[in-house]
Amino acid sequence: MDVRGTAAPGFEAVRDAFVRNFEQRGDRGAAVAVYRHGRKVVDLWAGTRDVDGTEPWAVDTVQVVRSAGKGIAAAVPLLLHQRGQIDLHAPVSTYWPEFKANGKERVLVRHLLAHRAGVPALDRPLTPQEAADGVSGAHAVAAQAPAWGPGEAHGYHAQTFSWLIGELVRRVTGRTVGRWVAEEIARPLGLDFWFGIPDDEAHRVGRIGPVEPPAAENTGALRMRPKRSVVDAYRDPESLTRRAFGAIDPLPDENDAAYRAAELPASNGTATARGLARCYAAMIGPVDGQRLFAPATLTLARTEESAGPDQVLVVNTRFGLGYMLHGPSSPLLAPGSFGHPGRGGSLGFADPESGIAFGYVTNGLQKGVTADPRAQALVRAVRSVL
Repeated sequence: MDVRGTAAPGFEAVRDAFVRNFEQRGDRGAAVAVYRHGRKVVDLWAGTRDVDGTEPWAVDTVQVVRSAGKGIAAAVPLLLHQRGQIDLHAPVSTYWPEFKANGKERVLVRHLLAHRAGVPALDRPLTPQEAADGVSGAHAVAAQAPAWGPGEAHGYHAQTFSWLIGELVRRVTGRTVGRWVAEEIARPLGLDFWFGIPDDEAHRVGRIGPVEPPAAENTGALRMRPKRSVVDAYRDPESLTRRAFGAIDPLPDENDAAYRAAELPASNGTATARGLARCYAAMIGPVDGQRLFAPATLTLARTEESAGPDQVLVVNTRFGLGYMLHGPSSPLLAPGSFGHPGRGGSLGFADPESGIAFGYVTNGLQKGVTADPRAQALVRAVRSVL
């Protein structure tokens, strides 16, 4: 395996784990980056830029990272709160009056971030064209009756998070979430990250696609069978699980140029591994003189807001304000870590106590939502060197 990039002295174990992901865990093309205390210590890439191609992954190859982008999107309302432009305890309808329809007048801004708003699914799914048009999604979630009382439960808003956060940001700032991220986060920090890949960067995006993980007996890995309740929830077309993940129907072609150009912060962020890692590094400390979160905002991001049975994922999950927190269903580096995985493999997170910020992107999407074995192998390698 021709691995490009660098791993600083002491972080060789991460390079070794990255190589094993290709040799034993089915990676086709991938990249990993790690920052520690604002300094890049790992920046590696290998394989092909397209899951079904032969062209090598380049230093500037970017990929759709699915829900790993939620962690970047969540930073926007937190930063608006930090600047005094959003009250996290205010009803969403304070900024978006139409949202109070059908019993949602008591849904708070913090409920959107903690997956407690009760609108993870739509009575009528949107077409891919409607999902991407910048209007239909906001109208749909504003009109939707909640599946539970505001704040009374939590469940992963897999797709509707796009329109909940996107419209809130637009109402407060007059800018789309993609434009806000580009102007206020990505440009100052020099990040390769976009919601809505611009035309002049589109040539850098590789093709993603499903790949079967290798058999457990070939890897030495222990593979756990999902609980029957989880399997049933994903199979049942009427379950909240299927309806939440199916809020766009039919599923969009994630390699389509029009889909990549849309702004869907729940699902179509496009990034390099170093872009994810560098952004998380700036959330927990200075990076080349730039810092995103003040200490109080960092506390908000990783203080538990939701915990226990997830009405959508049908396992116990933990969320802060916009971020998954370390736990059995979404293991990160340590108890204080916060971040977000992308279904199929990608992962971004930070751990303030160790000063670690991590990003992993892949074009080979394996089954699983929150604990991909390739990402977990890399996380264990980071943990081993600290």
